[in-house]
Amino acid sequence: MGFFSFLGRLLFASIFILSAWQMFDEFGADGGPAAKELIPKFTVIKQHISSKLGLGVPNIDVRNLVAITIVLKGLGGILFVFGSSFGAYLLLLHLAITTPLLYDFYNYELNKPEFHLLLPEFLQSIALFGALLFFLGMKNCIPRRQLKKKIPKTKTV
Repeated sequence: MGFFSFLGRLLFASIFILSAWQMFDEFGADGGPAAKELIPKFTVIKQHISSKLGLGVPNIDVRNLVAITIVLKGLGGILFVFGSSFGAYLLLLHLAITTPLLYDFYNYELNKPEFHLLLPEFLQSIALFGALLFFLGMKNCIPRRQLKKKIPKTKTV
């Protein structure tokens, strides 16, 4: 059972680890293709937040956001392979930040092709989020092994 659990975590985390490696490999002075895709979506989110709150949103460099994403996916994936709850929390943080930002199907009409392209990706990220929550729930409900106290033997003479 332990081997299959490890194999499942490895296959699950490979989604994040390989994606982080690809983003790292393509990361350049401009942040790579991930930054180019993220800039217009991040601009829309900033405008929406500033219009609703009436406050100015601090200027965040998208390259830094891409670098943080690489670290969260890479480190979280590697730690998750070894069964770390901290790795699962890093992956949860990554999904919570990037899912509504990248897969903004809600900005498109139902009859637009972008809606039908982004909705399955959004739902897949929600499913990954749910799987991580399931992992954390199962990890927390399994009792930890308690060390048995050794009873000292009485000496007989």
